Amino acid sequence: MLYVLSFQYAFLVTSAVLFAGGIINFFGLVPSPKDVGLPEPDDGDDDDDSASSGDEDDTGVTARTPLVQSDTDSPVTFTQTRPQAISFFQAVCLPGVIPYSLSYACLKLVNYSFFFWLPFYLHSQYGWKETVADEISIYYDVGGIIGGMIGGYLSDRMKKRAPTVVTMLLLALPSLWGYSASPNNKTINAVLMAVAGFFIGGPANLISSAISADLGRQDLIKGNSEALSTVTGIVDGTGSVGASVGQILVPLLHKQLHLDWHWVFYFFMLMTLMTVVCILPMLVREVRSMKCFLNYQLRRQAAALVQDTHRTDRQHSLNS
Repeated sequence: MLYVLSFQYAFLVTSAVLFAGGIINFFGLVPSPKDVGLPEPDDGDDDDDSASSGDEDDTGVTARTPLVQSDTDSPVTFTQTRPQAISFFQAVCLPGVIPYSLSYACLKLVNYSFFFWLPFYLHSQYGWKETVADEISIYYDVGGIIGGMIGGYLSDRMKKRAPTVVTMLLLALPSLWGYSASPNNKTINAVLMAVAGFFIGGPANLISSAISADLGRQDLIKGNSEALSTVTGIVDGTGSVGASVGQILVPLLHKQLHLDWHWVFYFFMLMTLMTVVCILPMLVREVRSMKCFLNYQLRRQAAALVQDTHRTDRQHSLNS
């Protein structure tokens, strides 16, 4: 009885935390600055100048109007309307949505297979206790968290997402092979697991968050923030389809086909490689863009150097 209640209490705690977070977001999160009478960050300099000068907008709100008013304050009526959301077909046809959606389906299959099957794998492969297997499997999440932070920082510095994601995914292939050959040692297994989580969970976090946000802010739909939710839903929903398929294929490979666990890891490596293949068109486009920008910078530096040389020669001729 106590064993059953322990699981019920575990679900109760997580449910309570989710419920509290939903309440806080519902009452405290402002979806858009326009909902409280403030201009959007990309509205331009004219809006900033009018806001800084204290001019009122159509709703009678200035930059100094408090967000929360007391009962004695005069009520403020907002008449601004939210932009119309784009259709599902328009969102799918945006550049990069289909490649990243398919890539996330393959990658989420691998990522969620680790989430769900890793404790069982440790228990059946090495004979470790279930509690020990659960504790060691945490290191995969730790590696994914660190990989997401470092990958996001590098992609922000490069201002390109695909090169960072593809590089991490290519490094995920040897990390998966290395983890499949891990010895019966908890420390070595945890380290190899964290490395695999770094190169798999990191790109998965980037595609589901930063890349989805970038796809929803393209120039074709600039000014329509409602498209961000549609694009994010398409990418994450396609990834969930891949994750659900993975939960069917993993037991099919291991139990019904009686294949060794190494074949399951070979399947993970194949799905990771398919993720890279789906992103290749975006990688080629971004690499070309980086080359064009680099050539432009080199031409500017060469032109500046020529101008400095001519200016120096002219000064020497005048002095002589």
